[in-house]
Parts: sequence; structure tokens; C-alpha cells
Amino acid sequence: MKLRINTIDYKGSIVDGPGIRTVLFVQGCDKHCPGCHNPCTWDRKDGIELEIEEIISNLRKKCHNKKLTISGGEPLLQYPTVLELVKSIQDFDIALYTGFEIEDVPSEIFQYIKYLKVGSYIEKKRTTITPYIGSANQKFIRLKDLR
Repeated sequence: MKLRINTIDYKGSIVDGPGIRTVLFVQGCDKHCPGCHNPCTWDRKDGIELEIEEIISNLRKKCHNKKLTISGGEPLLQYPTVLELVKSIQDFDIALYTGFEIEDVPSEIFQYIKYLKVGSYIEKKRTTITPYIGSANQKFIRLKDLR
């Protein structure tokens, strides 16, 4: 199975979920939110396609603290592959960032992730006060560990 990605940032982010996190930016987004901090991820034809086995191997080698945020683009546009990815790295602390609302996120994935950021970015509601979100309408949710 292949996942189209923009990049994987192994430098360590402190704004994409709790702790110092590796961030996997998937490629492709149809929302095109005004003020998006990552418009280079919108075009579904850009980026590179990688086998999830290669992504998993690289994450296991380079993400030493096993804290991963999957962002984008819009990860849920590649849901079957993203689901397979998170199932394969259940020992990781995973945050999933999506512009979808919580009721539109397939609940099956909840058991494999620890955190979920939901809601489209709304430039007029931009905030820098609440951790891990970009606009006040968004929610950053810690999910119960169902495993």
C-alpha cells in the first residue's frame, strides 16, 4: 500500500501535539482553507508516493521517542492507507490532525491514535493561546486508550 506524502519532519515539533514530535505531512487537501500554514500540501499530484513499509521502517529508525503526528494536507483523504499505517505502529504515541469534524472521522481509527485534532482552520478565528490548534473552532482531543 502506498501513501502520498509531502515530507516527514524528524527535527522535532513542539506545536503539533504533546512532547517533541516527528510530523508526517501527507499530500492532498480539498479544503484550501484561507491562511493555511501548509498550502504546498494541497495538490494531490505533488509529493511522493512511498510504500507504508518504507515509511514504517524510517519512522522506527529516526523517530526515537515514538511520538508521531500525522498532518497534511488532509490525512483522511487517504484513509485506508493511513489506517494501515497507524495499525502497524501501535507502539507509537500518535496524533492525527484533520480538518474534518469529529463525527466525520471514521471511529475505527480511534483505537490506534492517542490524540485527534479536528476542525477546519478559520483564519478569522486564529489563536495562539490554546495549544496544538490554529483557530478557536478547532478541538484537540485526548482519546481514551482503547487497546
